[in-house]
Amino acid sequence: MPRGDKSKYTDKQKRQAEHIEESYESRGVSEGEAAHRAWATVNKQGGGGKKSGSGRGRQSSNASARRGGAKGGAASARRPASARSASAKKAAASRKSSTASGARSSSKSSTKSTKSGVKRAAKSSAKTTAHRSSGTKSTATRRTAATKSATKRTSSRPSARGGAAASKRPAAGKKAAGARKPSSRTTRSAAKSATTASRKSSAATSRKRTAAKKAGASRTKRSSR
Repeated sequence: MPRGDKSKYTDKQKRQAEHIEESYESRGVSEGEAAHRAWATVNKQGGGGKKSGSGRGRQSSNASARRGGAKGGAASARRPASARSASAKKAAASRKSSTASGARSSSKSSTKSTKSGVKRAAKSSAKTTAHRSSGTKSTATRRTAATKSATKRTSSRPSARGGAAASKRPAAGKKAAGARKPSSRTTRSAAKSATTASRKSSAATSRKRTAAKKAGASRTKRSSR
């Protein structure tokens, strides 16, 4: 690996080095010295590149960060109370502004989402109404076409019936003119039916007479008693 190559370091290690370098530069350290210290701190913590370098598989150590925190804490303790309170107020104001900006962004996003939802609902309702109107139009056109065809059929039927009746009438007359006489079988069956009907009627009358005689005899017996 050539000198100064950082391909073996992970993205997290590169970000750590950038942050450490920025902190050193903010305290007045030169750019080259800040980068040198930053990468030395990263190598001390991780043992080298974690991607495929010497630090792969090694447990990271935060001893250097603890030493730096102890030094910074001692330096802040040496500051006067007014300076510490001013920095605390500044930090509180920055946190407040960040939360307010986050709330504003969230409210804006919510209003945008609601507006977009309303627009989508309006578009969907418009589409459904359009589909319904087109469906009603199609059904109306179908019904009108069906009624027209039905009226045409009904108007054509009487003429056809009249023509058929006119054509059938002479044939019926011809059949009536050339009708044959009834055969002997039909006459015999008619005579048989007539005789059976007369027999049934005579049997019914005899039954009625016998019933009347029985009723009269029972009455006479009751009166004699």
